[in-house]
Amino acid sequence: MNDDQGPGKSKLQSAARKILVCWHSFWRLLGEQFNKNIYTRIIFTNVTIFTVSLIVLMFFSGYVVKHNTYKLAEEELLDKAKRVNYAFSELTDKLWGTPLTEYTNGQAQERQDFITFLADIYDARITIFDTEGIISDTSAQQEVGPGSKVEDDYLAALNEDDITVVRTEEQETYRQSLATVAPLGNEQADTENWILLEAGPVDVEPTLNQLYLVQVVGGAVLLVVLIIISIYLATNISRPISRLATSIGDMGSDSSLLKIEKESLDEIKTLSQQLIKLEQKMRKIQSEGRKMEEDRSRLFAEISHELRTPLTAVQGFIEAIHDGMARDQAVFDRYLDTIYQQTIHINRLVDDILALSRLESGTVTVDKLPVNLSALVHGVATSMEGMTRKKNSSIRVDNKAESVMILGDADRMEQIIKNLLKNAINATENGTINVGVEGGPDQVVLTVEDSGAGISPEDLPHIWDRFFRARAQRGEHSREKGTGLGLVIVKKLVQLQEGDIEVDSQPGRGTTFKLTFPSYYQS
Repeated sequence: MNDDQGPGKSKLQSAARKILVCWHSFWRLLGEQFNKNIYTRIIFTNVTIFTVSLIVLMFFSGYVVKHNTYKLAEEELLDKAKRVNYAFSELTDKLWGTPLTEYTNGQAQERQDFITFLADIYDARITIFDTEGIISDTSAQQEVGPGSKVEDDYLAALNEDDITVVRTEEQETYRQSLATVAPLGNEQADTENWILLEAGPVDVEPTLNQLYLVQVVGGAVLLVVLIIISIYLATNISRPISRLATSIGDMGSDSSLLKIEKESLDEIKTLSQQLIKLEQKMRKIQSEGRKMEEDRSRLFAEISHELRTPLTAVQGFIEAIHDGMARDQAVFDRYLDTIYQQTIHINRLVDDILALSRLESGTVTVDKLPVNLSALVHGVATSMEGMTRKKNSSIRVDNKAESVMILGDADRMEQIIKNLLKNAINATENGTINVGVEGGPDQVVLTVEDSGAGISPEDLPHIWDRFFRARAQRGEHSREKGTGLGLVIVKKLVQLQEGDIEVDSQPGRGTTFKLTFPSYYQS
């Protein structure tokens, strides 16, 4: 016997495991479909909510229909009980005042006929019983024998002051039947007999079935309408998003251009607007990146070109010395002097390139502190008098006030003044360089004016370009050539200190640089 139970139990467990696996697979597949996209999520959610709501509505409406049906049946039965009791109370005591043992056949038959008549009128079973529950009369005499008693539920419901409704349930059909127990006759007298009025089973099932049928059919129709509406809404939501996703995928291409559809929802329009701004920023970054790459490539080419000339000269003179071509001491000294000058030029070029690289990368910071520009200009001019004497020139400082204060970086301001004075000295032979400082309530003006060769109108717009040198400074006769980076560095340092720089020049009349800085006393 145990051997027979073993395989059966094993098969049952195996079948249970398979059912459990299938159930988990079903829910996993349903979850995957639900979370697949907005389209399926909207449809699944609406259908689920509608189905659950319909089921809840069916249960609630069934409960309400049952409750109201039984309530109406109870009220109708109570009304019948009152009418029956009134009919009995109108009779003389000749029928119910005489003990049963003293009834004549005519009286008994008359009682029976009267109960049957009332039962037919009110479509109910009428039974008369005493306080002990013994049945004396009934409309269904064929179902009751001598000495029969009513059920205990009816005896428990006896109440001399009021009519009581009793509910009973059929065991086979589970349908509920209603009955009332009311005192018989005059209410002021002691109640000896009672009326039991039994109605047939309350048949609420046809009403419920019809209600459920209407709800199911109507729900099916509404479900189809709901699915159509859900598909329409989901399509209107998912289509713009899909188009937006396709446009985002093409954002890297040159022809990409996001468009806002007029029929889109406000949220989609807002998202599209933000993506358009993002695309514009990305295009700007790409443009700046290409420009930076071009500038870097051009910078490398310019650096290579600028370094090649002095390095070639140094290499040529060193090879000449190495080959013994400079046997004369004067020629040898001239070669060494040229190598020295080219080395200085290379060193200055490298320093300027490093300084410009730091400025363009944003790693250079300036300290905003009070600076006496008058004293700073005077000190820098004094330190550079030796250079001016070599060019048979002079520097004249014109300070409108002994103390002109600005808010800036003293080291960077000194670098600006030195570069401008150095350019002025290189451009001026046998002339004068005027440096002026003028303070005002809102701004301070610094001017550097030379009487040199000046800059031609064609060259003037390009003086802020890297490695650009005016024609007057390109000749090989210029002993100390510039690197072409000084003015670029000056302009960036001026901008870092919230200043402005302008230039005015005429060939043969000199050049004037005008720098403007915010005053320290600016309100």
